[in-house]
Amino acid sequence: MHNQSEQHFIANPVSSKVAYRVEGEGPVLVLLHGFPESGTLWRKITGSLANHFRLLIIDFPGSGESLLETQTSIIDMADCVKSILDHEQIENAVIAGHSMGGYVGFAFGFKYPERIAGLSLVHSTPVADDEERKKIRLKAIELLRKGGKTAFISQMVPNLFSPTFKKNRHALVQEQVELALEMPEESMINYYNAMIGRNDYSAWLKTVTFPVQWIIGIDDSAIPYKKVLQHTYSSSINFGNLYENCGHMAMLETPEKLIADLAEFTSYCYGIKLI
Repeated sequence: MHNQSEQHFIANPVSSKVAYRVEGEGPVLVLLHGFPESGTLWRKITGSLANHFRLLIIDFPGSGESLLETQTSIIDMADCVKSILDHEQIENAVIAGHSMGGYVGFAFGFKYPERIAGLSLVHSTPVADDEERKKIRLKAIELLRKGGKTAFISQMVPNLFSPTFKKNRHALVQEQVELALEMPEESMINYYNAMIGRNDYSAWLKTVTFPVQWIIGIDDSAIPYKKVLQHTYSSSINFGNLYENCGHMAMLETPEKLIADLAEFTSYCYGIKLI
């Protein structure tokens, strides 16, 4: 059992303090959180995964222990991932990104294809925001600037879960709301601006040679599954995982299934078999 967790900090051009945790030993699996989250998002699955892999659990600038000191784009966040891999002297790694973290994974794979052994998209999409989505995000930014963070998060976070889970696991949903409220408004605004300005990687996805995994929730209202399915055959090696009775938060809604699927995918990417 290799479940000891060590906290690390590095400085890079984006932030003087980028925090990440290292847990476990073995082939490297990098976990990238979504919005409005931090590395604590993965808390239900890291213990089991750390028995087989060396986990790097990153807080993007403005989340968790990492400082937001300048406007930070999705590509800037991908550069943060690279700086951590460089610091840890890791040549390449499997990247698993949740939602916004998946957007960072796409940007990282596009910019540094030689550094990625596989890409797992946990409730994410290669598609950039359309005009309607941008308007929704801009309205949220306006609300946040007017001091409406609590109202925004209290409505948004519960809607990330499936209706059944939201009804039956109220305490866990509320815990996630409280964790989200720890994020400063400034960070939330930065992330929404970053997502508005992100690139579309749909065409590039058809050219990648590394394995790509898709974790898709049928009850996901943030990224509807039918819009993601069309991309799951784009790259040459695809792992498709469709989760019933799951929304946008598989790591909390169906942690055991996500552990198994991430372990299978990561093992495949490294050409190993789990004992």
